[in-house]
Amino acid sequence: MDDQTKPDALNAVIRSHSEQLAAQLHAQRESLFPPDAAKQMRRFTSGEAATLLGVNDSYLRKLHLDGKGPAPQMTPGNRRLYSAQDLHDLRVLLEKTARKSGDYLPGRRESDHLQVIGVMNFKGGSGKTTTSAHLAQHLALHGYRVLAIDLDPQASMTALHGVQPEIDLAEGGTLFDAIRYDDPAPIREVIRPTYIPGLDLIPGNLELMEFEHDTPRALAQGNAGLFFFRVRDALAQVDADYDVVVIDCPPQLGFLTMSALSAATGVLVTIHPEMLDVMSMSQFLRMTADLMDVIAESGADMSHDWMRYLLTRYEATDAPQNRIVAFLRTMYGETVLNAPMLKSTAISDAGLTKQTLYEVERSAFTRSTYDRARESLDAVNDEIAELIQKTWGRR
Repeated sequence: MDDQTKPDALNAVIRSHSEQLAAQLHAQRESLFPPDAAKQMRRFTSGEAATLLGVNDSYLRKLHLDGKGPAPQMTPGNRRLYSAQDLHDLRVLLEKTARKSGDYLPGRRESDHLQVIGVMNFKGGSGKTTTSAHLAQHLALHGYRVLAIDLDPQASMTALHGVQPEIDLAEGGTLFDAIRYDDPAPIREVIRPTYIPGLDLIPGNLELMEFEHDTPRALAQGNAGLFFFRVRDALAQVDADYDVVVIDCPPQLGFLTMSALSAATGVLVTIHPEMLDVMSMSQFLRMTADLMDVIAESGADMSHDWMRYLLTRYEATDAPQNRIVAFLRTMYGETVLNAPMLKSTAISDAGLTKQTLYEVERSAFTRSTYDRARESLDAVNDEIAELIQKTWGRR
């Protein structure tokens, strides 16, 4: 084989491998979620449902016996199982009789502004997508109206929600359609409901890279305008429809990330507490600050309601990690979330079947492994929910 044939041969090999992998992933999805290859949320035990709703299981049982609210599924052992839709309907019912507004539907009130949370880091493996997906689902299961946006061309959060980018998005359907420079579509055209009530998704795929390529050309031609406001302006079209937007940002500081950062009201930076990752984060923060200075000089308001660092894949028994955690907490104080996201085989194993820990059946793991991971995720997401509530002026 001469040198001139090598590029074409390599292209053919890569394309063949891509097509084979896409076909296998599609087959896996159909085998996991028959008959229509669509994901569904698992049902929750009465104890889980009561915890999610913030009531006693006995009170939930009384509602059922009194014929109030949706009727749960009954197992042969007379156990009650609640669907995600049941939980939503129960929230609406409980809110009507609550002592104060927001006890069961904690989202925005008239004077509250939309919370847009950008989850970012430009180093792979920091837990960015895991954080984004679990945060979006947690908030939806707790009564918030949530829009999850996959702005990462790798589209891992999209796949976690049952959408296979290379097959389901062959003709577009990402945020790029709404922020492109030539004839952008209304953002509602790319929003799709998920199998969790209260959670909608704008999926991602490689098409998002077009924004990175088109923006320099538009800037050179003087047609880009304030490119960094394109995500913000697109979200303004659906401002009243949601309480929280969670954006899984690309793992690089490109035009997509900067536009998302300009739209964000809160910023969550994921950190894996290893020295190489911390060194990488140092460069990430420096570059981010420099780029934000440039945008601010163009007249943009780059203030945010909050910024926090989230420790991810944390192992409490790892002495070097603990030293780095102590170093970060000493340096950054309360901007480091109190709750870390623990490294867990439960989260990794759930991902093998394209599920989050909130979707996977508890029986698939040993009780201690599942409970430890779930408690860690809930603690992180509850702390972020508290930040949202404080931003709205309440607890």
